[in-house]
Amino acid sequence: MIRYIFLLAILIGLFISSSQTYEEQSLIPQLQEWLPNQPLKELLSILEIPYWGKIVSVEERGYYAFVEFLIRKGTHILTFGTLSFAVYLVLPQLRLRFIVAFLITVIFAFLDEYHQSLTGGRTPAIQDVGLDAIGATLALILIYMYNKFKRP
Repeated sequence: MIRYIFLLAILIGLFISSSQTYEEQSLIPQLQEWLPNQPLKELLSILEIPYWGKIVSVEERGYYAFVEFLIRKGTHILTFGTLSFAVYLVLPQLRLRFIVAFLITVIFAFLDEYHQSLTGGRTPAIQDVGLDAIGATLALILIYMYNKFKRP
């Protein structure tokens, strides 16, 4: 029962998050408060990330917007990794359990991006589905490795 509640909680969290505008989710004011000295700015300034046909960098966006970008994209990986774990837990012992968990998670990723398209100030991106798929893959690999090497 707890597995289903865990899965439902993640899905509700995703729905709420996708229902918020960018302005409602912006971390920039908090980042400005928490990181007033812009730590690691020189190191972060080296990074140039191709994303959605643009280069995202400290120079292009500014320090706080770039840090927020990294947090947002990292959250995609973490959230959908956690979602794939929750989906895996509710699936019966199938031979293709990992593949089914991955596919269901990617379907949820597409639905999440579609939901964002209905929210003002949000832009759906296929690249985000790619990040979500990476998160799902990493989590499922970790589950596989745990199952393979755990002590009986």
